[in-house]
Parts: sequence; C-alpha cells; structure tokens
Amino acid sequence: MLPATKSLAAFFAIFGSTAVMASEGSGVAPAAGKLVDLGHGWAITNSMATGWVVSLLLITVVLWLVGKPKVLPTKSQAVFESLLEALHDLFEPIVGKRAFPAVFPLLVTLFIFILVQNWTGLLPGVGTIGWEKETAHGKDFVPWIRPFTADFNSTIALAVVSFGAYLIVIFKYAGPRLILWDLFGNKADKAETPGWLYPILTLVFLLVGFIEVFSIIIRPFTLSVRLFGNVFGGENLLHGTSFFPIFYFMELLVGLIQATVFTLLSAVYVGLLCNHGGDHDADHADGHTAEAHH
Repeated sequence: MLPATKSLAAFFAIFGSTAVMASEGSGVAPAAGKLVDLGHGWAITNSMATGWVVSLLLITVVLWLVGKPKVLPTKSQAVFESLLEALHDLFEPIVGKRAFPAVFPLLVTLFIFILVQNWTGLLPGVGTIGWEKETAHGKDFVPWIRPFTADFNSTIALAVVSFGAYLIVIFKYAGPRLILWDLFGNKADKAETPGWLYPILTLVFLLVGFIEVFSIIIRPFTLSVRLFGNVFGGENLLHGTSFFPIFYFMELLVGLIQATVFTLLSAVYVGLLCNHGGDHDADHADGHTAEAHH
C-alpha cells in the first residue's frame, strides 16, 4: 500500500471512530435539532444555522474571487466565468432563448447553493459534534451542524422557490393562452386526422390535461422528496458505515448529481412551455429580413 493511501486510511479510521463515539446507538434524526427555542413553535435549528453560515461563506468567497469584474479576467474570475459558461451551454437549449435571461441567475444560484450544501455533510465534525439535551424521553444528542438539504423543511423551501419562479416565468414568456393549449389543446393535425377521430382525440387530450395539471401541482413535493431522500440517506449511510472511504467519495458524486438533477428539472419544467420552437421561428424570420435588406 502506498504511503499516501495508508495516511488516508488512517485519517478515516480515526475520524470514523470519533463519529461512532459521538453518535453511538443512533443514526441521523429525521428532524433537525433545535439550537435555540424561540417559543410558540418557532426555533433556530442546526440545518437553518448551517444554511445561513454556508450562504454567507459562499457570498464572501464569490466576491473575493471575482471582485470587480475586469475586461482581462484574473485567474479566479476566469475559473468562475468558465463555470458560468458551462452552465449557460447546459441550460440554454433546455429553457429556450426568450426565457433564458430571466431563469439563468436562479438556476446558477440553485445549482451552486445545493451542491455546496450537499457537500457540507462530508466535512469532519458534521453530525458528530454537539451537545446532549434533556427531553421527556431522556437525553438526546443534538449536533451543532446539519446539512441544509438533509432537512425536509429546507428542501421544501427550495422546491417552493423553484416552483414560484416557474409560474412567474411561464405566465410572462408563454402566456395563459399557450399554457391552456399546451395542457388541454388537441395537438393532432386536423387536416391529417379523420373527422370522426378528431373529437375523440379532443376529449382524450382534455383528460390528459387534467392529469398533467395534477403532475404540475405535485412537482414541489417530488423535487423536495428526491433531494431530501438522497442527502438524508447518504448521511445515515456515512454514519452507519463509520465514514468508510468508499461511501464517503460516493457521496461526493451523489451531492453533485442531486444538485444537477434538481436544477435540470427546474429548467426542463420551464422549457416545456417556453421552448416551443419560437426561437427557431424568430431566427428564421430574422434571416428573411436580412435577405430582404440585401
């Protein structure tokens, strides 16, 4: 075994044994721990505190890396711009050119925020450093730090923000008429459809539209459950395996995938209504205008 591998294995063995001692006999609690009880059902939880601290650190790091943007970018500015360009190339074909400028800042923010919050669960001491509190059931261990996305309330909040932005964008860039047609309209070509079949298809598309409305309504729930389930499950897996190195690095990949999936789905939902080929038609019209000028 290489010396570097031995050192890494020793680190995880020591860190894993510490985690087991701190949370022996229990996994990660489904509910976030209360750090400060404000009364009347209000409290500051460990996941809220972690979310606030990480958000402040993110803002500070971005401002420090980029600073005042320059025409000739610094190395840190070039790295950040490369990330933005990669996300731009990923999301623009999905969302469409018209709605993209309005949606892109939100998508970038969601991706970076969720990714970093997912990875906070991999830091040493997360979930293993805290205090014991007296409760009606005895003593409960409350960790000081809990990943923001390992709390179901937090992922619901993220999903509601995403869904609220989706509603605003589709009504602004698609409009009620296109939305109603996309949901309930008969998409069959009347010229190529037998006369007796067209009314039947109209009824079918109408029924399918109501199913689609239901699927749209539950999107915040499915988005939040998917993200919470994967992050919370990963937390329990790491604690149950004493932070075994293979699972530790696997959770790095899971954190990246879940941030990408959440953001991609948010983009796809907008693109389904705002990317109906209007961009292509606009480009085609611009081409004809240019030819007319020539």
